[in-house]
Formats: sequence, structure tokens, C-alpha cells
Amino acid sequence: MVALKIAFWACVFLVFYTYIGYGLLLWLLVTIKRLVSGKRANDALPPDEALPHVTLLICAYNEQDVVDMKMDNTRQLDYPTDKLHVMWVTDGSTDETNARLGRYPEVELVFSPQRRGKTAALNHGISMVKTDLSIMTDANTMLNPEAVREIVRCFMDPQVACVAGEKRVLARFDNHTAAKGEGLYWRYESTLKQLDSELYSAMGAAGELNAIRTRLYEPMPESALLDDFVMSMRMVDKGYRIAYCSKAYAMEYGSANMEEESKRKRRIAAGGLQSIWWLKDMMLPFSFKSSSQKYWQHCLVAFQFVSHRVLRWTITPLALLLLIPLNIALVAFNAGMVYFIIACLQLLFYLAALCGWLLYRNGNKNKYLYVPYYFIFMNMNVFQGVKYLIQHDTSGSWEKAKRG
Repeated sequence: MVALKIAFWACVFLVFYTYIGYGLLLWLLVTIKRLVSGKRANDALPPDEALPHVTLLICAYNEQDVVDMKMDNTRQLDYPTDKLHVMWVTDGSTDETNARLGRYPEVELVFSPQRRGKTAALNHGISMVKTDLSIMTDANTMLNPEAVREIVRCFMDPQVACVAGEKRVLARFDNHTAAKGEGLYWRYESTLKQLDSELYSAMGAAGELNAIRTRLYEPMPESALLDDFVMSMRMVDKGYRIAYCSKAYAMEYGSANMEEESKRKRRIAAGGLQSIWWLKDMMLPFSFKSSSQKYWQHCLVAFQFVSHRVLRWTITPLALLLLIPLNIALVAFNAGMVYFIIACLQLLFYLAALCGWLLYRNGNKNKYLYVPYYFIFMNMNVFQGVKYLIQHDTSGSWEKAKRG
């Protein structure tokens, strides 16, 4: 009985801490930091003639339908045109992507006839970049006009090696369920990233919009499923920071439906597991080895990495699943009224998730029922991610999720 109770409350703690507790603790720590040292003011940008040259790097595979839209968006960026270099890396494209890019004289096209995946394309593209700063974005994401200037502003801090832009998910129509779920998740994620960045460093950058100091890039294994995450976290491991910039954002439509969203979630979960293994030393305070990082900074990174990333990609989904049989066993053994109440709450939560799923299947929506449904959906795809990783452990290419 005692062992059951310990296991049960350990699972409760893990689930609560991963999804709510860490956010609350992070907010508290950042609030204390602001009170002690004050909130840092934004660095002033130099005049246009002193701004650095930057390369906007876009890796693409068969993106003929969005080339013109992306280039129109690129031309609207508020940055000196003579200092904004545009490079497209097309990885094995077989459609009209290259031909359409040929209409734009400002584009430097790097073409690889064989499709080897985004990581291989990124390795190839970065090796051709000649500017100090590289800004990476997806072909189907549109940037706000101020994005490049705001990213450059973050690099005024010499400890910043990577800048993570904000991702904003758009719904094409009011009943776009997958987009609304993805958008809800990313709003919460954006809040955590902002707080992580204020405390010390954001924990990773998303591929929709991120930037790096080009000289710090290390070629990655082509089998990497989350190239953006691994690339940015390697820089943190060297003693640098990832700055989160909410004023530079990328907009894209959400997945066309929940089946397409599941493809994306499975890949991310698989890439998360892969990344954790590759970056496992970052979880251990005693594995300190960076000459440019203080020991307390290494410990802080370990705390943030485990709390924000590792738990949700590893043991927390398992803890969530184990709560059900553990709770049932404790009720069966008459362990106490509190376990019966928690069992009822669990039942209500899963019934709400089921109702949310049924409404989705019938083309309806209810935001109160959708939240538990998406939460369960997200965690179940972590288990699917294990299978995905086994099947894709030697390849970095994947099937793109269709957008709404």
C-alpha cells in the first residue's frame, strides 16, 4: 500500500510540475530576478549604414506553391536591401520550385538533386553563407516586417549565439480545430520561452524562425529530426545563450486536420527523444566542461532543460498513463477518500476529452472540451514517437504535414 501511494503521488507531482508547476516556478524566479536586478532594456540598433549583413536562409522541398508569396513577404522586410542576402536551399525538389526562384535576381539558389532531408540541406546551406548572421525560416511561414531588425537587436549581446523567434499559428477558418489546438499550445510555449530567456536562456529554437552566429554552427548528423533544437542547444552547451524575441515572429497556418497534426507531433516527439540522447550531458550538473560557462550557469541550464524539455518527452507521459491503474488500485484497497475524489476527477477529465474528440469527429467544437482532448492527443503522440524514431533513426527526411 505504501509503495502504491508513493508511486501515485510521484506521478501526480511529475504531471503537475511538467505542465503547470514549472511555469509557476519559472515566473516566480523571473519575478525575483527583476526585483533584484531590474528588467533589462532593449539594446539600441546602430544606424542603417552600420547594420550587419545577414543571410535569410530557406530550406525547401517542392514548395512551388508558396515561392511567390514567400518572396513577396521577404521583399517587405524592413532591412537595408544591400545587407539582406536571400539564399534558398532546395533539397531534391522535383517540381517548379527552382524555376520560380529563377525569376528573383536577389536569390542565391543552392540546389542538391538528391533529397537527403532538411538537416543535410541546412548543413549544405550554412557552409555557403558568407555573412556573420544567418536567419533561418521555413518557406511556408511569413515574417513580420520588423523581424530582421529585432533579431539583429538581440545579437547586440555578445553572449547570445542564437535568437528564437515567436511562432504564431493561424486558423484559415473558424472551425479549424487542429490550428486552434496548435495555436493554444504555442501561446503557452511562447510564454515559457520568454520566461526561460529572461531567467538565463531559452531551451531551443523553432525552425519556423531562428537565427545564429554563423561561425558557431556545427554540421549535424543528417539523421537529426529536430535540427533546429539540436543546433541551438549545442550553442548553449558551449556557454552561450538563446534569446527569445517575441517582436520577431513567423506566421503559418495550422495543420489541415488532427491526422496531419499527429504526423507533426510524432516527428517532434521522436526528435525530442533523439535530441535528449545526443544532449544527455546537459542534464547532469557534474558533467560541467565549458570554459566559457560558469558552473552555476551549467546547473541552471540543466534545471531548465530537464524541466521544460526532458520531462515532457520522456517520463511524464508515462506518469500520466500510470495514474489511471494506480488510482484504481488505491480506490480498490480503500486507501482513503482523497483517492476516490481524484479518481472521479480523472474520470471527468477523460470523459471531457472523449466528448471533445467526438465533437471534432462530427465537425463541431467546444473550447472547454477541446483543451483536455488536445492534451491527451499530445501525450499519446509521444508514445507514437518511439515507433517513429525506430523507423527513422537513419534518415532526417520526413513527410510534411499538410497545412490548413
